[in-house]
Amino acid sequence: MILDQNFLLVLIFGAIFISLILLVWLAWLEIRLKKLFRGRRAQDLQNVLADIQNELDNLAKKENETDSILKMMEPRLKRSVQHIGIVRFNPYADAGGDQSFTLALMDEDKNGFVISSLYGRESNRIFAKPIEGGQSRYQLSEEEKQAIEKAVKEA
Repeated sequence: MILDQNFLLVLIFGAIFISLILLVWLAWLEIRLKKLFRGRRAQDLQNVLADIQNELDNLAKKENETDSILKMMEPRLKRSVQHIGIVRFNPYADAGGDQSFTLALMDEDKNGFVISSLYGRESNRIFAKPIEGGQSRYQLSEEEKQAIEKAVKEA
């Protein structure tokens, strides 16, 4: 049985095509293995996989540590000063400049205090009033209300 010359050419080109596909696939596998080994000189794949598992275990431990730290910090952050407002003003006609001020400091829930300093030529007065939920049980001056409003808006 004599093979046709055209059939032989198709067979040869088919073999070359399949060889090229296999060569590309082999190169792709080689690249993936190099990524897996990450530059290490591993004797076998089992050692590489064990190293990867150890790294994953370490990452899981770090994640648990980070979660516990965040759970501890969250309540503390809620109580930290997050709303700050300051208003400068002149309460007395005979004192020059806006030397007096009101400072509002509040946490996330708008709890905190407002401090007012009234500067005069002969004296300086300082007042502090507690704030709960953005309100005070004490009567607030217009400047203190402005400082609280400013603190709530700028947060």
